[in-house]
Amino acid sequence: MRVADGTDGTDVEDVRRFWERLGLPGLVDVHTHFMPERVLRKVWDYFDALGPLTGGVEWPITYRAEESERLAVIRGFGVRAFTAMLYPHKAGMAQWLNSWAVDFARRTPDCLHTATLFPEPGVEGYVREAVEQGARVFKAHIQVGAYDPSDQLLDSTWGLLAEAGVPVVMHCGSGPAPGKHTGPEPVARVLARHPRLRLIVAHLGMPEYEDFLALAERYGEVRLDTTMAFTDFSERFAPFPREARARLAALGDRVLLGTDFPNIPYPYVHQLHALERLGLGDDWLRAVCYANGARLFAISV
Repeated sequence: MRVADGTDGTDVEDVRRFWERLGLPGLVDVHTHFMPERVLRKVWDYFDALGPLTGGVEWPITYRAEESERLAVIRGFGVRAFTAMLYPHKAGMAQWLNSWAVDFARRTPDCLHTATLFPEPGVEGYVREAVEQGARVFKAHIQVGAYDPSDQLLDSTWGLLAEAGVPVVMHCGSGPAPGKHTGPEPVARVLARHPRLRLIVAHLGMPEYEDFLALAERYGEVRLDTTMAFTDFSERFAPFPREARARLAALGDRVLLGTDFPNIPYPYVHQLHALERLGLGDDWLRAVCYANGARLFAISV
């Protein structure tokens, strides 16, 4: 596996050195992508073609490989638990993806059983079924799905997930390119109706970082994942405001490591170094990179 910087794409020793220095047993990564192979290939094709949702930015896929090799790499990094973030772009697709995810979870015990949804008739039924089958986290992609998360078709489903305590990782920020329903306002409407929803804001809400920090400050079950934030790649077009670092530090018990593996345009270790150079301290890094995710998903050492 070759990557953009010419390395072999594993950077295993660098990653392991990072968490070993912190005295951690490994990492918990709440934002990684595993999905049916033909779907993932289409996602990669989209990135290769510089589609509009990438903002026209060149986006080489660092860990482009077969599923077995990608699993070997992420396990080699010492990631103790990860996710299979999958998402539909149209109605009639989510239930099929969820069926695939059941099998993937069964054969991949270190992957948190992940499911997805779409605003369509019957969504509450198949979400309930996924929860009953053991789904531990859901993915909602507002940008790709081009839907309003406050759509009435989803209202009872958010209530179901809030009641079940199942977290939802939601790409709701307007980066790398805005969508019709991205931004904090639609999410705020959802949380006003379902304040106990365990919402994990993907990418820290990039680029509306401060708006999503405000939602986390207001709602105690709102969390944020670090996916691609603070990296050299993202800082070029969506820099995190320096004046907001104190707020990020204060929310240290609700920030979770996310990376977007394998669909990242740089080595995995760069996300970790980007967090380290924020200068928020080793205790913050330990919480973000392992403890917060382990506590949320009841992962034992």
